[in-house]
Amino acid sequence: MDAAQQEATARARELQRSWYGEPLGALFRRLIDDLGLNQARLASVLGLSAPMLSQLMSGQRAKIGNPAVVQRVQALQELAGQVADGSVSAAEATDRMEEIKKTAGGSVLNNTSQTTSSTGATTVRRVVREIQSLLRSVSDAGDIIEAATTLAPTHPELAEFLRVYGAGRTADAVAHYEAHQS
Repeated sequence: MDAAQQEATARARELQRSWYGEPLGALFRRLIDDLGLNQARLASVLGLSAPMLSQLMSGQRAKIGNPAVVQRVQALQELAGQVADGSVSAAEATDRMEEIKKTAGGSVLNNTSQTTSSTGATTVRRVVREIQSLLRSVSDAGDIIEAATTLAPTHPELAEFLRVYGAGRTADAVAHYEAHQS
């Protein structure tokens, strides 16, 4: 990739961060991991072609042009959170993905409507997922675990943080976060 392409990709990712809260590659990879999908299945549920999904993930394209697709992304993010916290089973998630796939979309919801609830659980989960996303954007799970193992003898709390947020399940990270908020 030449310098102009690298600059265009970096610019597209920054636009994605401003529009969607993070680069779409990180968001889509998390959905793939959390919901047990592959790229082709994610593209199908979202109503995108596989090449379009790939272009969005790689930063070759910045914006999702169809508001219904944006709404499906938001619905999948919510579903992934419910799977992670155990309130929706894998079988139920499969059924819900089929429902999401069929939605034509209405008004586009903004992210803030999903960040609050009477219990604050959605907000905590979003914070945890942001931490996970940041750690996972700089290193893969294997390297994070290796770093945690190296730190464990001298900095056990930091090692635990890396293991839980960098390579663990969202539900475990939420429990860790809530336990350390006093």
